[in-house]
Parts: sequence; structure tokens; C-alpha cells
Amino acid sequence: MRFFELLNFQDVVLYLFPAFVFLFIFGAALAYTHLNNRDSEGRAKKIYGQYVEGFETRNAPFPLSLILIIIGTGVWAFFYILIIGLLGVKI
Repeated sequence: MRFFELLNFQDVVLYLFPAFVFLFIFGAALAYTHLNNRDSEGRAKKIYGQYVEGFETRNAPFPLSLILIIIGTGVWAFFYILIIGLLGVKI
């Protein structure tokens, strides 16, 4: 049991808010998977290499959802460390 009830609320916010943001980004990713530009279609179809097992490599665009999730994880980790450090809470 904690001495201050506000610490429990802050923990809930710090855990649930990123989860809701992730769910929103993941839902948007299901609707639109990657950034399109002029050569996206050609890059997705052109084969750059073939392997013995029959696998083919293509230079397809990186999904926008993965970019946002990776950046969001880094930003959340930075601010989580910053907030915990400023509040002086011992981990």
C-alpha cells in the first residue's frame, strides 16, 4: 500500500495511455499499411535478389505503423524516465 494515492493514478496513466495510443496506431495500420510515393509500386514488384530456397528480396516501403510505434516507444521511454526522475520515486 502506498502513502500517496496520486502515485497509483500516475502509474495507471503512464501504463494505459501508451497502450491506447498503440491500439489506435495499430488500428490505423490495418487501414493503411505504408507510405505511398511515385515509385512504391515498382519497388514492391521489382526483385533484387533470389535465394536458393526460392525466397525473393524486394525493396518494399517500410510500414508507417512500425515507424510510429518505434518512435512512440522511444518517446514514451524518455518521458517515463524523466517523470520518474523528477518526481523522485524510487524504482
